[in-house]
Amino acid sequence: MLTVSVKWLKEVFPKVEIDTSQPPYVFKCQLYDLTGVPPERQKIMVKGGLLKDDADWATLGVKEGQKMMMMGTADEIVKAPEKGPVFMEDLPEEEQVVALGHTAGLFNLGNTCYMNSTVQCLHSVPELKSALSNYPSQKSSDLDQTSHMLTAATRELFNELDKSVKPVAPMQFWMVLRKKYPQFGQLHNGVYMQQDAEECWTQLLYTLSQSLRSPSPSQNPDTTKELFGIELVSRVHCQESGEESSETESVYSLKCHISQEVNHLHEGLKHGLKSELEKASPSLGRSAIYLKESCINALPRYLTVQFVRFFWKRESNQKAKILRKVDYPLQLDVYDFCSDDLRKKLEAPRQILRDEEGKKAGLKAKVKSSSSKDNDAKMTDVEGPSNESVKSSNSTSGEGGSSGKESQLTGIYDLVAVLTHKGRSADSGHYVAWVKQESGKWIEYDDDNPIPQREEDITKLSGGGDWHMAYICMYKARAFPV
Repeated sequence: MLTVSVKWLKEVFPKVEIDTSQPPYVFKCQLYDLTGVPPERQKIMVKGGLLKDDADWATLGVKEGQKMMMMGTADEIVKAPEKGPVFMEDLPEEEQVVALGHTAGLFNLGNTCYMNSTVQCLHSVPELKSALSNYPSQKSSDLDQTSHMLTAATRELFNELDKSVKPVAPMQFWMVLRKKYPQFGQLHNGVYMQQDAEECWTQLLYTLSQSLRSPSPSQNPDTTKELFGIELVSRVHCQESGEESSETESVYSLKCHISQEVNHLHEGLKHGLKSELEKASPSLGRSAIYLKESCINALPRYLTVQFVRFFWKRESNQKAKILRKVDYPLQLDVYDFCSDDLRKKLEAPRQILRDEEGKKAGLKAKVKSSSSKDNDAKMTDVEGPSNESVKSSNSTSGEGGSSGKESQLTGIYDLVAVLTHKGRSADSGHYVAWVKQESGKWIEYDDDNPIPQREEDITKLSGGGDWHMAYICMYKARAFPV
């Protein structure tokens, strides 16, 4: 690591760090944060001419404390249009970003699309952002230093994304992530390797579950578990010996197992809740096969589903990918996967939801015709919930994560984020996040490039070829305040 000073126009930036293990493009991203000059406009004088994005630091002869000069013009500050009215399609691109109401993209720092897409999906959860904003700067005594650093870096990165319309370089977050989880710092021929986005998602949530704990009795002690935790109760049965036991576990995602029989998410989840395991049988005195059948006993506000698309292929010694098309819905009902106890708890709020939808449909029918209320009520089963009923039933407890305002879940969820993978191996290809905004619009976050998308195109990311296909889906609960 070298420290240099950089002069740009009349400004001097002392003590700018250069990570010589990274290409100069990463250094340019740092200068972009400081000056607002995009990397492609930067002209930095070094030995032998201008600094190139892929140059080798070892051959440039840059020394500790060296003074460097940069030329280039910064992006102009977005100004409100003086003439109006102006349609959004006619606005400059940057002003469209502001008008659309979505946040900034993230620079790819070298095979970091797995990290960028994970961050963009989790950043869309307002309760998580609120919990992070309340996270103290001082480390608690029962938390390790790297977990504290990663949580603080997540908080700062979320803040940057909310405030900026220009792409953000997640340098600090990436450095701390590698420090906490060294597997994300693996190198191949001097270049950081592509990693598994699901592993990044899981490790980040695990860290936040350790750090975002409230000592206050008036708040939920585990914000992450409240938001994402799924409680499973399982029946473990050995047909050979007749032994049977039950166990409870908490997980952060449901698995959609993919086989020749699976064409839809519902079928894959059903397969994922059944598994065979081999373990010692006390009555037989040897190993035996047990069948494990699980059902959901407690639901989160945000339900995460992972499509199990990757498996280890011995012939090629790498994670291969299942390309099979598996459809998934914009609205997911998990009632069939719940335990009997949980189903009983869901009945009342589900009835309220049906009644609300019936009322909305009835009001619409009165405007259109003078048909009977009975016919209107029957139509709701065919038409599905209206946008208005979705909004009225989506009032989960406040954005503070653990605000003390409880809500009743219905077991019905709306799709709010999709993380896709394009390519044939987990260790290569490209990850992208597709996130639903508060306005209802969908944005594709392809690293530093946010692109508006149509909702009807989101469910087409279901696989079947080499195009982007869903790897992780995140659904938000429809709930009623108690």
